[in-house]
Amino acid sequence: MTQTSIIGKDGSRERLEALGIDLPVLAAPLNAYVDAVLDNGLLYLSGKGPRRPDGSRRVGKVGGDVSVEEASEDARITGINLLAAIQAAIGSLEKVERVVKVLALVNAVPEFADHPKVIDSFSSLMVDVFGDKGRHARSAFGVGSLPNRMTIEIEMIVRVAQ
Repeated sequence: MTQTSIIGKDGSRERLEALGIDLPVLAAPLNAYVDAVLDNGLLYLSGKGPRRPDGSRRVGKVGGDVSVEEASEDARITGINLLAAIQAAIGSLEKVERVVKVLALVNAVPEFADHPKVIDSFSSLMVDVFGDKGRHARSAFGVGSLPNRMTIEIEMIVRVAQ
């Protein structure tokens, strides 16, 4: 069974509102990189974390002081931030033809083994927003640390209409 996109002719803003999603305005990168690079129809998005609209974010180790449920929520927030980065880079989510590849990092204790379960909320969000175009190849694994002790970092590659 295929799933249709909620992004339609009536505009991405209205469809995101149907899911209860308000895209944040992202702060500019602080270091020597950019949020996105468009090359030959592929949009390469720098890694984002679960920064909330008020600027706060959960910190810690998944499987230690952060639960799977909390980390899953963080993965969804990270997805919303990446949607905002896509929109800022290309002007509209309607230009997305396909979410191609996702690389997801989970700041976890060494014994933790449910990395894919944590990132499923991100993947589900992409399908909720883009329908079958949101289904993607994915790698999800644990790391010993992430910048500012954030719980999740996700980067992605998206094919866009030119």
